[in-house]
Amino acid sequence: MSSPAPDATGGFLSRQAVLGVYLPALLFEVGMGAVTPMIAFRSVELGTSLAVAGVLAAMLAVGQILGDAPAGALAARIGDRRALLVAAVASTVTLAVCALAGSPLLFGIAVLLTGATNSVYMLARQAYLTEITPPLFRARALSTLGGVGRIGIFVGPFLGAAVAHFAGTQAVFWLALVVVVLAGIVVALVPDVEEGRRTKAAGPHVSLWRVTVEHRKVLAQLGIAVLLVGATRGARQVVLPLWGAHLGLGPATTSIIYGLSGALDTAVFYPAGKLMDRRGRLWVAVPSMLALGASLLLLPLAQTAGWLAVVAMVMGLANGIGSGMIMTLGADVAPPAVRAQFLGVWRLFSDAGAAAGPLVVAAGAALGSLAGGVLVMGGIGMVAAGVLRATVPRWSVHANARTRMAAGLTPDGLPVSVGSPSP
Repeated sequence: MSSPAPDATGGFLSRQAVLGVYLPALLFEVGMGAVTPMIAFRSVELGTSLAVAGVLAAMLAVGQILGDAPAGALAARIGDRRALLVAAVASTVTLAVCALAGSPLLFGIAVLLTGATNSVYMLARQAYLTEITPPLFRARALSTLGGVGRIGIFVGPFLGAAVAHFAGTQAVFWLALVVVVLAGIVVALVPDVEEGRRTKAAGPHVSLWRVTVEHRKVLAQLGIAVLLVGATRGARQVVLPLWGAHLGLGPATTSIIYGLSGALDTAVFYPAGKLMDRRGRLWVAVPSMLALGASLLLLPLAQTAGWLAVVAMVMGLANGIGSGMIMTLGADVAPPAVRAQFLGVWRLFSDAGAAAGPLVVAAGAALGSLAGGVLVMGGIGMVAAGVLRATVPRWSVHANARTRMAAGLTPDGLPVSVGSPSP
């Protein structure tokens, strides 16, 4: 399959990418970021206990996991761009039900389905962007996508908090509905790409089971690395507020520390993507996991707000330099003919890990040792770095300079006859 030629904007910031992927992704993630903290509050307003509210809040992640594999099948049948539109329409329905639900059961079902539609949207935009981006710019494109998502998730809660303050928690779901509608409109108005992408899989449909079986070796090896990376990243989301509570810090102080971590997380996605494109995936993948694992191992030593802030910023930086890493590796190894189905299974590994990480931390706390749970996750981060180092070169041509040269490319990933790109 041929790829579109790099354009004057740098090879990946085409009009189709900016308007068809990045802008809708920003809007969509702002909406999801706004509603995520409000799910538990809305549950309590509907009469649930705090324990049940926590379960309902988890339904968003559960729905995303349940939707990963079906999302790949849907995108394979109707095309990536149409799947984006379907996800936008479905999200407006589920968010409307969230806002109007008068019972915890209906609200929980709507939250679950919102998570599933979010899975379709994330899978489709990853597959679509992979199709329209030249391989030389793939990491920058997907790191930018990851960075845009981080910005949306960072901004969304602040916007949602302002709306909730003036209009109540129900209004936050209506806010999310509006921005999701705007995202869908943008996607619908952007002309589709004529060449270099699949509007629908050619030939007979290939089942998810067949894709999984045929590519079981890469999923059993590199997929394990993805699972471990997802778990380490997922743990990061909960250890900072939990450790802040353990130290007796107030909610405002903990929120500021978490915000500092998030700010660094969103600041370094482009340099990380450029480094992956120029020097290989391992240049980012391994340092990111080593630094994130080390910061988790150091967290129990933070006994003051100042030291917690330092560790939190290291976590944010470590996570940020890995922006788009898993999506890029998935794009590298996904077979073009069944890309959507493969990425659906690939995302299942990542999202399952993201859900498992917080559970390990929670289990440690339940057993009387929050520090123990944190240390276990720090060790898993170190193991993830080792598994990435061992498995990525086997499956990805773009792992590093050695694997690129073995594949007949320059160390920077270009065909030998073309030469290296300019800085």
